[in-house]
Amino acid sequence: MRINGKAVSLSLLIISAVLTVFWLVLFSDSVSYYIMAALIIVILLLPVFIGFEKSARSAREMALLAVITALAVASRAVFYLVPQFKPIAAVVIAGAACLGASRGCLIGAFSAFISNFLFAQGLWTPFQMVALGLVGFAAGIIFEKVKPKRINLTVIGFIITFVIYGLIVDLSSVFLMVTDFSVSSVLAIYASGVPFNAAFAGATALILFLAGEPFVKKLNRINKKYGIINDSVSEEENGK
Repeated sequence: MRINGKAVSLSLLIISAVLTVFWLVLFSDSVSYYIMAALIIVILLLPVFIGFEKSARSAREMALLAVITALAVASRAVFYLVPQFKPIAAVVIAGAACLGASRGCLIGAFSAFISNFLFAQGLWTPFQMVALGLVGFAAGIIFEKVKPKRINLTVIGFIITFVIYGLIVDLSSVFLMVTDFSVSSVLAIYASGVPFNAAFAGATALILFLAGEPFVKKLNRINKKYGIINDSVSEEENGK
């Protein structure tokens, strides 16, 4: 029976999100965030271990995912001194637009975890991993149907970064800062995060506007030349 890779990845993302909230509420004082981050990595890597279609993933594919993840990490590090201007989500979205939802999920989660060794690990790390993983997954799903042209990448990149990343990461602030849960207190936390999320989404949109489409084209050429990933979006589907 053919296993739907996207359904598996989405299910694992949901499981990771639920476990992250469960951990923060009940076990964050006794269980290290490193353990929680490692658990998320293991969960999200399950499809790699078992194979969606009972076929081993190639070393070239793993190398390509590693390179894109490293680029995402480096893009965040380069702008270390510029608050909220981090191109990491743009790299994740462009990678997912080319390689698909499942791989976009892995790129997002791994880039969040690894880059935090440069910025700072903390209780927020598992939330950032889930958030960027879901951003990559959503981008992969959307750009299967929508051509990753400059304007599409820019607009969609802004929306999914602002909405998905903002909602999930700010959820950690809700659980950490709100003692008397009410609609008004939760909304206050999310309202205070709007300027930061808008700046992050704006930076993502700007990078995608300037370099998103060429980056996707380059990845597609590499994939087509070396036959790394057979089920990635073809150049014809991307309107090349």
